[in-house]
Amino acid sequence: MNTSSRPRRLPRIAGILAALALSTALAGCGLTIPADPDGTLDTVTDGELRIGTSPDGDLVQVADGTPSGSIVDLVDEFAESIDAEPEWTVASEETLVTMLEAGDLDLIAGGITSDTPWVERAGVSRGYPGIDGAEGRQIVMLVPLGENAFLTALETFLDEEVGS
Repeated sequence: MNTSSRPRRLPRIAGILAALALSTALAGCGLTIPADPDGTLDTVTDGELRIGTSPDGDLVQVADGTPSGSIVDLVDEFAESIDAEPEWTVASEETLVTMLEAGDLDLIAGGITSDTPWVERAGVSRGYPGIDGAEGRQIVMLVPLGENAFLTALETFLDEEVGS
């Protein structure tokens, strides 16, 4: 029997079986996409949502250390939608990003635009020009790097409230 003219099916079958075994193993792990490696969405849901902000025109005003404005109202509504208690911190953007990286904040919301220099240090939402007081700017919000389930929940809320 001349085997040189027969196609070699064994490597192809082995590859298919390996892919099937891998997909079965991953399905058994309870892996969900998107995921939060640090569990931000699970932690803040029915818990505390720690938000950082800086003053920015009509988006965020601060009086006696208490923020108010359209961004604050919007994020407070997001917190309510996930049964979280909002806890606000007012500081400079650089301080807030450092706090976000250290795990001391879950979200930064304010007058940050899609041109943000923080893309290497934080997860960035899509831009939202429809937020009251944005004055045509694409406003983004920052979350901890890799916390994609939390970012997806935030963007889903923002899409419904202000569009993209």
